[in-house]
Amino acid sequence: MKSNLFDLKENERQENEHFVLQNQHMLLVNLNGEIYAKQGSMTAYQGEIDFEFHGGGAKRMLKKVVTGENLHLMKCIGRGDVFLADNGAEVYVVDIEDEQITANSVNLLAFESSLSWDVSRIKAGVMGLVAGGIFNTTLSGTGKAALTSWGRPVVLNIDQPTSVDVNSVIAWSTQLETSIVSTFKAGSLIGRGSGEAFQMQFSGNGFVVVQPGEGLAAMAAMASAGR
Repeated sequence: MKSNLFDLKENERQENEHFVLQNQHMLLVNLNGEIYAKQGSMTAYQGEIDFEFHGGGAKRMLKKVVTGENLHLMKCIGRGDVFLADNGAEVYVVDIEDEQITANSVNLLAFESSLSWDVSRIKAGVMGLVAGGIFNTTLSGTGKAALTSWGRPVVLNIDQPTSVDVNSVIAWSTQLETSIVSTFKAGSLIGRGSGEAFQMQFSGNGFVVVQPGEGLAAMAAMASAGR
C-alpha cells in the first residue's frame, strides 16, 4: 500500500528527550516515570502505562472548589510512548529552568512531575468577578511544560501596560502585575468582533503569550448563545 500518509510515522529522532513534538498539533511523551496531563488529552499510547485522576491534594482541591478553577489533571505513569493533543490546537513545549510561569488552565496540556503547580487568583475585585476566568495555574521549578494555542500565538514583551482579551491569554511571566479592566464604551468594537468588554491588563517587565483564537469550546458557547 502506498501513500504519503505513511510518511507521518512516529518521531523516533529524539528518543532521549521527554517531551517531543510529534507534529504541530500533537505532543509525544517518551515516558519513563510520570507526568501530569489534561484529562482527556491522550490520543494513543504504547507500552505499560497507567492513567490516574490527579486532584493535587486536599489543599489544592479546596482551592479549586472555592475558586472554580477548571484544571482537570490525570497522572500518566509507566514506561512507553504517550501521544497528547487537544482538539487540533497547536502545541508548544516550554523549558522552565528554576523559574515560574502562569498559564490559563485551558491551554495547559501537560507538564513534568518535577514542576510544582498551584492555583493562583488574579486580584481583580468586582470587575474580575464579572469577567470570570481570573483563576489560573502557576508552574514553578525546573522541567518541561506543553502549552496549546488556537492558532499561531504571539509573544508580547511587556515593558508598558498592556491589555489582552481575557480569552486570548495563554501564559505570562508570574512576576507581572495583573488586573481586569473594562472598556464598556467600546464593548462591541474590541476583541475579534465578538463584543468582549473585559481585558486582562499586565504591567511590569516580562512576557505574555497571546493566541489569535478562542478554541472550540468558546466558539461552541458563542454559537449556542446566538452570538
